[in-house]
Amino acid sequence: MKTARRWGIAAGVILASVAVLYILLYMYERPGGWSDRRMSQSLGLEQTLQIPLGGSPEEAVQLFRKSDAMTVVHEETVGRGELVFLTRPGREEGGDLQVEYVRKTWLGWKWVWGAGYGMGEDPSPAVMHYMRVPEIEQVSTPFPLLFGEVLDPSIQQVIVQQKEAGTDKSEAKLITAASGRTIWFAFQPATAGVPFEIEGLDQAGKIIAAKVITDVRGSGSIESSR
Repeated sequence: MKTARRWGIAAGVILASVAVLYILLYMYERPGGWSDRRMSQSLGLEQTLQIPLGGSPEEAVQLFRKSDAMTVVHEETVGRGELVFLTRPGREEGGDLQVEYVRKTWLGWKWVWGAGYGMGEDPSPAVMHYMRVPEIEQVSTPFPLLFGEVLDPSIQQVIVQQKEAGTDKSEAKLITAASGRTIWFAFQPATAGVPFEIEGLDQAGKIIAAKVITDVRGSGSIESSR
């Protein structure tokens, strides 16, 4: 009897601990919960964001952005989250690209941070597009991130280099999406700032395009150096 009673007490303690843990997780992750409050404080907002939970990375973005008309062109797993690259309606062929970071929680997927660009008609033909998404203080993300699109098929490699002396070059990852578009992205250390240079190289290592970036939140086009 004593043994059975002890097992019953132990089981009750375990169940109570699980219930308390679930309640704490729910309070942290629910829309308007503790994580949303911290996010809002980091952004300097007076009101608390109500970031919804989704059943998938795409749904989490759609619910937060309040749009179901976005087209996913690529997803990249980063730690416990996903980078979701999107285009908006009518811009699938180029000139528009958006990246959103969502993380996996016990309650579903939750949007964290993201940004995008839209390029208009450029009188000078561009061979690359780029954008830099900065980190957000006190919130865990894979940012700073550089991303964009390669428009010239002769560009086979994208290199990012800080302009400080002795800094190593880092190579971006190039992805050919199902739509045929070639997107690229490269992570930067949290301590990385400006200026830095983006280079597009051909298969032989010859520089096709290059641009020095001086804006920590910049976006734009890069023209051919040829």
